[in-house]
Amino acid sequence: MKPTSILLHVGPVVVAVLLAAGSGCRRSADQPADTGQGSGPVAIALTSPAFEAGQPIPAKYTEEGDDVSPPLAWSGLPEGTRELALICDDPDAPIPADPGPEPWVHWVIYKIPAGTESLPEGIAKTGRPDEPAGVLQGRNSWSGGQTIGYRGPAPPPGSGTHRYFFKLYALDTELAIEPEQDKEALLEAMSGHVLAEGRLIGSFER
Repeated sequence: MKPTSILLHVGPVVVAVLLAAGSGCRRSADQPADTGQGSGPVAIALTSPAFEAGQPIPAKYTEEGDDVSPPLAWSGLPEGTRELALICDDPDAPIPADPGPEPWVHWVIYKIPAGTESLPEGIAKTGRPDEPAGVLQGRNSWSGGQTIGYRGPAPPPGSGTHRYFFKLYALDTELAIEPEQDKEALLEAMSGHVLAEGRLIGSFER
């Protein structure tokens, strides 16, 4: 199922990152807003060789192209990071007519080893991809939340520019979580264990 409502055009956006207070306390994973307006200091520098922050995501990584996951890279993980997780969603998508996650979820990938510095292009759409070793993937919003792995931008034609938030979380623990979980289950598992977050925002319109 895909969003079908008409949305207003939004301009380019920039990378925003949020960081828990320096007192050593852990922020709940569900606290970061989906607006991209965080004002905290840069914690994790999240980038992609495929597109610049705030710029259009190439068609290759959308449903108009090969629909493969884009390559990502990061630096600046805080001390004590034990594991990483990443969520990509579209806050500009309309709420589905039937109950479902909102914003529209494009990718849920977790148990990324702390020593990992990047994700390659085209990770297999399975709960246990062979590469990178050890990572698990969860369910996105397609097919009533039963589709695994990355699904690229597919906004309704004429609905304006949608923003796609790639959010990388540094965790202070190794999650006890099974593959093929959804965004909400991952956020619950991460709650109280988020050391820092990095964001990369791309856009797409058709």
